[in-house]
Amino acid sequence: MTERPSPPESRSDPSAPAALEAGARRRAPWPPSSAAPTAHRSDRAVSLAAGACALLSGSLLLWVLVFVLREAAPALAGGSPARFLSLAWRPGEGLFGLVPLFAGTLGVSAGALCLAGPFGLGCALFVRFYAPAAGARALRALLALLAGVPSVVYGLWGLTVLVPLVARAAPPGASLLSGALVLALMILPTLALAADAALGAIPPEVTASAHALGLSRASVALRVALPAARSGLWTGAVLAVGRALGETMAVLLVCGNVPRLPRSPFDPVRTLAANVALEMGYALGEHRAALFVSALALLLLVGSLIALAHGLGGRRRGA
Repeated sequence: MTERPSPPESRSDPSAPAALEAGARRRAPWPPSSAAPTAHRSDRAVSLAAGACALLSGSLLLWVLVFVLREAAPALAGGSPARFLSLAWRPGEGLFGLVPLFAGTLGVSAGALCLAGPFGLGCALFVRFYAPAAGARALRALLALLAGVPSVVYGLWGLTVLVPLVARAAPPGASLLSGALVLALMILPTLALAADAALGAIPPEVTASAHALGLSRASVALRVALPAARSGLWTGAVLAVGRALGETMAVLLVCGNVPRLPRSPFDPVRTLAANVALEMGYALGEHRAALFVSALALLLLVGSLIALAHGLGGRRRGA
């Protein structure tokens, strides 16, 4: 038998490692050593600037709170805090009850949210799941335009158009219902845009998987998208209610400005913000300090609402 020739032995090129080493030495490091200190300095500058902006924002908020507390101190120290829980606001008689103002503020804001919430959510669902691309862009632009309309314009429209219509059903027309309707129109764009952003933040895989399972468009929107976006929807509702609570000019023109507890939606009311705007121009002494107490109450109300929203949002995300 003839022997099978053995394969030729592989011979390594002794010059290959040297060539590789020379190429590695010639290859420029990345990032270049001259640019590394510049990049570090740039990062440090951006970090310091962002920290300074955050510190300034927090300091401004703290300064506003301290200022309001200082101005309200004479009224808070001048008697029992229980006097602010009475039902009468008559500064000429030394009566500074904030309960009717609280009731008016909460009633108008809650009514506006109940009226605008379903419409804003429906608008967002239409834009996100049903409208053609061109129609969705046009509707978003229209909502952004409505969100930028000054509140005094809404108030003037309500005073000249809405109040006479309500007066036909139940005089005098300037009432809690009129204020809730005008505020609902004002916060509707905020609710719709926030809900649209929350629905748009859902990962595409979620809705694609739902469609792959054979769910209808309505089932995907109502049973998949809305639960997935509930945290963003809640945040949008908080933003809208915060705007409604602090609104001044619109409610000043259409609510009637009577500081008493409303017994029906057709009764005139006064809100905390409108109370400050109406009387600050001529208030002196304890009356002026009491107006700052109402401003402090409004700050606490909005702060409590934001804290509640954060708490519920964190609990839902944890669940």
